[in-house]
Amino acid sequence: MAPRPYWKGYLKLSLVTCPVSLTPARSEHEKIRFHTINSQTGHRVRSRYVDAETGKPVDEEDEVKGYEVEEGRHIVVEDDELEAVGLESTRTIDIGTFVPADSIEWIWYDSPYYLMPDDEVGQEAFAVIREAMAKTKMVGISRLVLARRERAVMLQPRGKGIVLWTLRYGDEVRDLDEVFSDIEEKKTDPKLMSLVGTLIEDLTKPWDTSMIGDPVQDRLKEIIEAKKKKKGKRPAKTGRKEKEPEAPSNVVSIMDALKKSISEEKKKKRK
Repeated sequence: MAPRPYWKGYLKLSLVTCPVSLTPARSEHEKIRFHTINSQTGHRVRSRYVDAETGKPVDEEDEVKGYEVEEGRHIVVEDDELEAVGLESTRTIDIGTFVPADSIEWIWYDSPYYLMPDDEVGQEAFAVIREAMAKTKMVGISRLVLARRERAVMLQPRGKGIVLWTLRYGDEVRDLDEVFSDIEEKKTDPKLMSLVGTLIEDLTKPWDTSMIGDPVQDRLKEIIEAKKKKKGKRPAKTGRKEKEPEAPSNVVSIMDALKKSISEEKKKKRK
């Protein structure tokens, strides 16, 4: 069953328009989430906004948005004023630019969404735009308002649909040359490079989503299931607490360490 759309609007390319819907590509449905409860009663605890000066609770109708212009002084911006800043990109993804698919580095990618046609009439127009991008190996650049914030977005054809990535703002990504400027340039030893290459080859496997499993979530599920069966009792510990890993020693040479690593990987493969 397809998830409920997060956003509905139109995809536009010049004079071609079709209705589309947007669904988050990421799902946190299976994530273990905890509530804060009162240990005395077992009831959930509610959070409330309180006045920072008086400490008294603030009624929901008195909660407004404010922008701090100087310490302790805010300008209040009403909801109707925020709504008035409506942009065309609130309901339309107008593709105004195309760039080569491999020209945008991953560091600019922010959040992924799945974009799909929202009715049968628009499917042909959607398919033409998608297939044309795929054939020319281009991605579309547009803008879209999400959560009252206009974002630059990238449209990338994928299978029967399009993956829409929100892109980070220009000032959100640090200049890597500036960050890495203190790293000293070192000439690499060809022998060491060869050994590392061998180690990479030994550790190379086909990509599989099992490589990015979440063992913490799996263990939390086990704990919760055990508590269900034991009616809230603590589950028995599975073993001793692991020791903190020791800091690596620099006494052993890199060459010896690499040779030992390659030897151990070969033993694992033979087993």
